[in-house]
Amino acid sequence: MENEKIKQLLFKHFEEEAKSEFTVQQLVEYLHMTETGQFKFVVKAIAELEHEKKITLNQSGAFTLARRKEEPSYEGIFHSNDRGFGFVTVDPEKQDFFINPTQTLSALNEDEVEVQMITAGDEKLGRRPEGKVVRIIKHSLTQVVGAFSVPTDEKLADGIIGTVKLKDKKMTNYRFLLKADGLHPTEGEVVLADIVSYPDAHTPGVITGVAVKVLGNVNDPGMDILEIVYQHNIPTKFPEDVLEQIKNIPDQVTQEEKNGRVDLTKQQLVTIDSIESKDLDDAVTAWKLDNGNYHLGVHIADVSHYVQENSPLDNEAFDRGTSVYLTDRVVPMLPPKLSNGICSLNPQVERLAMSCEMEINQDGEVVNHKIFPSVIKTTARMTYIDINQILEAHDEKTIARYSELVPMFETMHELHKILVKMRKRRGAIDFEYPEAKIIVDEKGHPTDIEIRDRGISERMVESFMLAANETVAEHYRKIHVPFVYRIHENPKEEKIKSFFEMLSGLGIEVAGKSDNVTPKMLQGILKKVVGKPEEPMVSTMMLRSMQQAKYAPTPIGHFGLGAKDYTHFTSPIRRYPDLMVHRLIRFYLENGLQKKYEDKLPEIATHSSEMERRAIDAERDTDAMKKAEYMADHVGEEFDAVVSSVTKFGMFISLPNTVEGLLHISELHDDFYVFLEKQMALVGRRTKRTYRIGQPVRVKLNNVNVEQKEIDFSLLDAQNTPVTDLLDNVELPDDHSRRYNNHGNQRDNGRYRNNNSNNKGSRNKNGNKKPFYKGNRKNQSKDKR
Repeated sequence: MENEKIKQLLFKHFEEEAKSEFTVQQLVEYLHMTETGQFKFVVKAIAELEHEKKITLNQSGAFTLARRKEEPSYEGIFHSNDRGFGFVTVDPEKQDFFINPTQTLSALNEDEVEVQMITAGDEKLGRRPEGKVVRIIKHSLTQVVGAFSVPTDEKLADGIIGTVKLKDKKMTNYRFLLKADGLHPTEGEVVLADIVSYPDAHTPGVITGVAVKVLGNVNDPGMDILEIVYQHNIPTKFPEDVLEQIKNIPDQVTQEEKNGRVDLTKQQLVTIDSIESKDLDDAVTAWKLDNGNYHLGVHIADVSHYVQENSPLDNEAFDRGTSVYLTDRVVPMLPPKLSNGICSLNPQVERLAMSCEMEINQDGEVVNHKIFPSVIKTTARMTYIDINQILEAHDEKTIARYSELVPMFETMHELHKILVKMRKRRGAIDFEYPEAKIIVDEKGHPTDIEIRDRGISERMVESFMLAANETVAEHYRKIHVPFVYRIHENPKEEKIKSFFEMLSGLGIEVAGKSDNVTPKMLQGILKKVVGKPEEPMVSTMMLRSMQQAKYAPTPIGHFGLGAKDYTHFTSPIRRYPDLMVHRLIRFYLENGLQKKYEDKLPEIATHSSEMERRAIDAERDTDAMKKAEYMADHVGEEFDAVVSSVTKFGMFISLPNTVEGLLHISELHDDFYVFLEKQMALVGRRTKRTYRIGQPVRVKLNNVNVEQKEIDFSLLDAQNTPVTDLLDNVELPDDHSRRYNNHGNQRDNGRYRNNNSNNKGSRNKNGNKKPFYKGNRKNQSKDKR
């Protein structure tokens, strides 16, 4: 057969089977050219079709029809799944593209890619569009960290000295080969390695690189957390130019630095922090005025005075964006000489501050305010425990110890209650979720998980920080100057609509429309379910309908707080946006209402939001790992727990100590279970037993995988499960589907990514919720939003 005829037949076959892929052997058999000597003619025809870009070779070594120019393509971010498939987010407002394992072009998680549509989706039917990755625009992963080893059961290729173990579950299908070009570590050393080559059609599942740094031995205490730090590309050491710069920063406030500042050193000011805090960046005072109003003073360490714009210190702080709090250590935004020294409001020493003084009436409204640089001297360093002992426990010894300050604390408590009522009136939504503190020994092994109780003191300081943040934001919005705001956008209509549908399924009436939702509406919903069995479910689903808070140069307000104006002013030691806010305040005080920073602020806001997400992800990874390590000592034990999330593949189970794990649907042996998405429930087809969020269950810890941060439970006492009629009038799957769902080998482990959702149908790295106001752990109660 002539070459052109072979090409025509092959290309016609590809066009007729546009969505299929074919190996060379399959194409040979299709043409019936299997005899000796015919094979090479088929191979030649295939090669020419590929050269003419009519067909392409994918990463699995098979050929597919090349995309046509008229077929739509888009740029987006690839999200991988450890089972090979993935999703591409092109527009957060629209459904992700589903990418099957043969169409990923070996893209790695978070790669920027070009995706071509294969089939269009249908949002009404809940069907995603399907696509294929046709180009990798930019790789997200450029370095890896892991333990080095030399395989004993295989011969490595020339130039390869060993392998690096990748712990990221999204990388479990890849093998990292270490080349001889870089450092030569020894067995068990943890290395940082630059990627040299990525997987492709010729080497699927293989990444190569060179070692550039040895971090230590895999068994060294704290190495597990250090690996996470490097995985998230968080810098651990300050550059030499930064260390040189801070040598010139004084340890005490000089007389010259006081010039032009308001002297508040005679005022009664206190810091109120957790007992382990070392960087004390805010001090407060309060008293009752003759007119019945309250004076509230919030005084924040003036970090911007020491971190000069465009200096090495400023550039490093910008790059880091935030301090990162990881179980037993802190990766600070600023060197300790500043954060724990001259910028920490330690008692009885003078410090430079940026002050916000407010006059607040009985309705919680700020009727007057002043924002100015000052010099302060805090009277005492108070802890949350001390204040709670005074205001809650009325402990006589603690009251006697701080007798001179107790009247001020009582005034603060009065003002706090007024501010809480004010926020409730305007519709602020208060989600209460327990925070855990993981206790580790000297080797970093977790020995306990303690629940942090938020008492009056934590809530009181939070009230004062919120008031200052709102006051500062409102001031600069009204004078129309470039500024950095903390914003929380209104929920997306589709998510609220789904939430309202879920409420309808529970028989909860909603006053208002999904296209015009207000904080007051959502607050009213929470009031309706307080103390009822469905309260945890409603609260959780409402939280999931929210957007994430972020930084922006546009003052659009904070939905969750019900606040028209909001910024972050109160923690410049640990957050760059706060430092920038201080710099802007000083600039406008000294230079008037100029537009100097207008073009710079969008980049600062975007980068700060990204660094916040990086810090949160690292904190969650660390917590998940330490919680898994702690639970590994308790395999086989039984626990009382609650259902924290329900998906088509099972339930996430939360213990009282905040540890969360998966109870896979295959562990429900008593029935075939149907997932009802609108009701967020798993219902037994025969028994009608029903599992929903917030439901108490008794479970057994079956297995823990510390490296993958996975915790697996099985169910006990299924006979105690409540029954419902939720399956009435529901079209049920056939027997084959039920067998596949409950007892097949499709263990998802929650690794499916669900579009536009932080939790629905997908498991976070540690299975935890993602509250919209989540911030850094240090002093989180102060201004957690």
